[in-house]
Parts: sequence; structure tokens; C-alpha cells
Amino acid sequence: MKQSGKKIRCGHAVAHELAVKRKRRDMPGDETAAELAELFKAFGDPTRVRMLNALHAGEMCVCALAEALSMTPSAVSHQLRLLKQMRLIRARKAGRSVFYELNDDHVHLIFSLALEHVAERR
Repeated sequence: MKQSGKKIRCGHAVAHELAVKRKRRDMPGDETAAELAELFKAFGDPTRVRMLNALHAGEMCVCALAEALSMTPSAVSHQLRLLKQMRLIRARKAGRSVFYELNDDHVHLIFSLALEHVAERR
């Protein structure tokens, strides 16, 4: 590749110019990109991944999650609050108990695909 001023040229300028225009048009805006980055941050923490995995199997209350993950209910509640803010989980009250589950089919799919991708590399 040759550099010409600030532009990088590789000999296929016309073909790349069209591809670049198309990619720029399809590129998510700053706000959407920031939201995607936040979504992936949730998967960047092993504790949250383990919680999402537990909830992927079905709804659970804080006490059951704490027991399953060998954590305190307080620590679990803190992580659940973050996951809820990221719209990855939702809560359902039943009397004095609160049950958590993955927010929707999209979250189940994202989690399933991520697990499949990681398993594929083994």
C-alpha cells in the first residue's frame, strides 16, 4: 500500500471508494455504537456471564442465584441491578420474592450464540 497524503492507496481506489461509502452508510451512529459497547461490557465480566448462564436456564430469585454462584445475596443484587440497567434481564415480583430472568428472546439468542462461538474454538 502507498500512502498519499492522509489517504492510504492500494491500487484499487475506485472499488474501495464504493465499499467505504457503503460501509460508512451502514455504520451505526455514535449512540448506537456506545450502547453496543455497553452490552458487550456485560459479557466482559465472568460473574455476570455466570449469572446470565444461570438465568438462561430459567428464572431464579436472588437467594437461589447467590447459592448457585457461591456469592452473597448483596453481591448478586448489585450485579442484577447492572444487568437490569443494560436491559439484559427483567424482574417479576411474587409476594416478597423477586424472580429474575433474561429479558427476551434476543438475549437468549445472543447468549446461546456466544456460548456456541466459544465452544467452537476448543
